[in-house]
Amino acid sequence: MFEKGRIGVNQFTILTILFTIGSSILIAPSGLAYDAKQDAWIAAILGLLAGLLLVILYLALGQRFPQQTLVKYCEELMGKWVGKAVGLLYFCFFFILAALVLRNLGDFISTQVLVDTPLQFTHIFFLAIVILGIRNGLETFTRTSEIFLPWVLLFFFLMFILLPTQMKVNNILPILGYGFKPIVRASLPLIGTPYLELVVFLMILPFVNQTQKLGKAFLAGVSIGGSLIVIISLLSILVLGDDLTSVQMYPSFSLARRISIGSFLERLEVVMAGIWFITIYFKLTLCLYASAVALGEIFKLNEIRQLYIPLGMTLIVLSVVAYPNVAYFIKFASKIWLFYSGTFGLVIPLLLLGIAMIRKKTGSH
Repeated sequence: MFEKGRIGVNQFTILTILFTIGSSILIAPSGLAYDAKQDAWIAAILGLLAGLLLVILYLALGQRFPQQTLVKYCEELMGKWVGKAVGLLYFCFFFILAALVLRNLGDFISTQVLVDTPLQFTHIFFLAIVILGIRNGLETFTRTSEIFLPWVLLFFFLMFILLPTQMKVNNILPILGYGFKPIVRASLPLIGTPYLELVVFLMILPFVNQTQKLGKAFLAGVSIGGSLIVIISLLSILVLGDDLTSVQMYPSFSLARRISIGSFLERLEVVMAGIWFITIYFKLTLCLYASAVALGEIFKLNEIRQLYIPLGMTLIVLSVVAYPNVAYFIKFASKIWLFYSGTFGLVIPLLLLGIAMIRKKTGSH
């Protein structure tokens, strides 16, 4: 196997936390509030519960093939050519996801931070950092996650203790005022992003030590990451209200702008942006890494480092042409992405698990 490094269960937990937070922490509250109004935080909880069920599915599948990646056992369970075709589709899924994550970052920077900077330059500089980190292998960039996670959690803690003066409890009342249907409808896009995307970790599981603790580590990481999305959604409703949250593209960024203590602690939205860059970095790195591993497995390569630069160059082009504008992305993310990611995050894993169980019963596996 071309990946020689191994990561511990604690490092795996950190990766799942950062991946789950990813781009959702900045974007998710808006979509949740648009459908569920003041019950956006309940929709976030519902999405998290669905995400944990998906994790149980991935663990059930991954633990049957502890030394193999998703692409590898697709080939084993479905046959050589069908398995390779499905593996190639998974490569496309991981790669398109990486392009969309990179474009999310570019849109944010070009609209909120560096408004006169061309999108392509933002993508090139950020992706260069990703490739520099990933070229040293899984173990190296995973260690960096241990350094950055405390900073992410620290800022969330600061928001939690500095915003209460601006909270209005009436903003979340009445609870379930519009019934349960809008809550379910709001939770569906959140299930699509980020929970169905967690299937990417089936490309990482074989490289994790202490496999007997892997289940708890996976569930804990997703629970923590999902809980932070719930908290930021609740804070957005309490401070901004559901009307303002639903029309803001980046509600949590606007939330950080509200923090003002005296005249010395202000403009913390810059810190929020920095925290988001960290979570985006790890999500993008994992997606690009999974794409390279998938190609390596399909074509039986001995080394995948040489793939990063050509994949990165292709990714820059794809991220720019992925969608024409933000309005198109919002419609795509809310209406289409759930079905697309559901195919790879739910339908195919269920099919693979079913085949594995049948083969075990018949004694052919």
